[in-house]
Amino acid sequence: MSERASPALYRETRGHGEPVVLLHGWGMNLRIFDALRDALASQHEVTSIDLPGHGRSGWDAPADAQHQLEWLGANLPRSATLIGWSLGGQLALQLADRAAVAARRLVLIATSPRFVSSADWPYGLPTSTLQRFGQQLAADPDATVAEFLELQVRGSVAGPAVLERLQRSLREHGSARPEALQAGLTMLEHNDLRALARGIELPVLLIAGQYDRVTSPQAAQALSQMLPQAQLLKIRRAGHAPFLSHAAQVTSALLDFTRAGAHTSVPRAALRPA
Repeated sequence: MSERASPALYRETRGHGEPVVLLHGWGMNLRIFDALRDALASQHEVTSIDLPGHGRSGWDAPADAQHQLEWLGANLPRSATLIGWSLGGQLALQLADRAAVAARRLVLIATSPRFVSSADWPYGLPTSTLQRFGQQLAADPDATVAEFLELQVRGSVAGPAVLERLQRSLREHGSARPEALQAGLTMLEHNDLRALARGIELPVLLIAGQYDRVTSPQAAQALSQMLPQAQLLKIRRAGHAPFLSHAAQVTSALLDFTRAGAHTSVPRAALRPA
């Protein structure tokens, strides 16, 4: 495995073939994708990235969301399949809209185009919940992240094992800086990517957990109807991290999707619930 560090953005690359990029969620780091990276590397050159201020990436980028997107985009391989989880999915969706990135395909895992609810979007968390996380974050970042990890595994068939894997990735590779965590919460509170999604002319695979308590499967269903070329895989008894709790099913669907032609659906067998 090769490891590269740009002046501030840490990334690791393994395998050969068509490029794939893995973007993790809020508060986490690239270690969470190790098993998925290894599985995909049998057919792809897989690059996993620590988001700005997370893991071993520095916090040189301004907190402004557009500057962070420019910073990420400048460090991505061109013509890659972007795989984003949660906040990483929102970032992947925005990066896919950038001509300089020239994304080939898009995979959105546990991703909502709007994280908080509103009068015309009943599929998000209440704004007050996110603001409470922000207040807790200012007082005790570690406890706030720990609470968020527990929320992610509620309802999952493999909850304790998934929670241990999430916690271990932070112990082994480093936690996020408080400034980066706060900036991420701000993105989640204010991002509304519904209009952008309607203009994404790429093949998209959405993966949603049946019991996800962070981003509801109804949000993924609604997003799939906005995207011009979308397929939706709902995974039974999965929470917010189906690539951990249902690794074999997710890996199979991803490999089928990346092998398929630009307008070819993932085989029905891959889309059948576990």
